[in-house]
Amino acid sequence: MTPQQITQIRDSFALVQPMADEVAALFYRHLFTADPSLRPLFKGDMQQQGALLMTMLGAAVRILDRPDNLLPVLRSLGERHAHYGVQDAHYATVGAALIQTLADGLGERFTDELRAAWVAMYGVVSSTMMAAARDAQLRLAA
Repeated sequence: MTPQQITQIRDSFALVQPMADEVAALFYRHLFTADPSLRPLFKGDMQQQGALLMTMLGAAVRILDRPDNLLPVLRSLGERHAHYGVQDAHYATVGAALIQTLADGLGERFTDELRAAWVAMYGVVSSTMMAAARDAQLRLAA
């Protein structure tokens, strides 16, 4: 990711963060509409889940320019998600739901350039988490 993309992501996240509850609810609506089979993976209170999502997303956005800090967090998250039953194919659905949520929330401010920045960020997040999940499964199988 370029420094410009990181700045764009941070600036756009600052616009949606004040509406965190609504943004999270919209994200989960998009996610479960795209793939209703994912709903059982989410246990407990969805409002709490949404708050956790926005907190984790905000933390990642804050340290995008510090991969030595970000990547270990993403690897840990990927390992945990593997234990929840998340599969590689789910990451594409989550990414699409995230991008759609941002597009809906930001409207015309969600330019093609901003979309590309968020897609790049999600690419780092998802590929790191999937690799960590595969590594964890290999360790368990050994």
